[in-house]
Amino acid sequence: MKDSNYIKIYTGSLVTTRRVIHELDKIGISAVVKEQSETGLISDVFGGNRDYQEVFVHKDELEAATKVIDGLTPELEA
Repeated sequence: MKDSNYIKIYTGSLVTTRRVIHELDKIGISAVVKEQSETGLISDVFGGNRDYQEVFVHKDELEAATKVIDGLTPELEA
């Protein structure tokens, strides 16, 4: 998403990104999700995670979204 008005605020598994999106939605922020599904061969060979997602928000919503992420970080890392 180069040269766009969106900024990546979180990268994680499907489950954790769904939680982040839900919390953002509760305060009126519509996040954009980019799925990163690598080919099975590359993931298997290099030990990568096939199912991770990136969460982006509009630059104008960055401050509020960052507060949500900061509040969730201890819970997501547990």
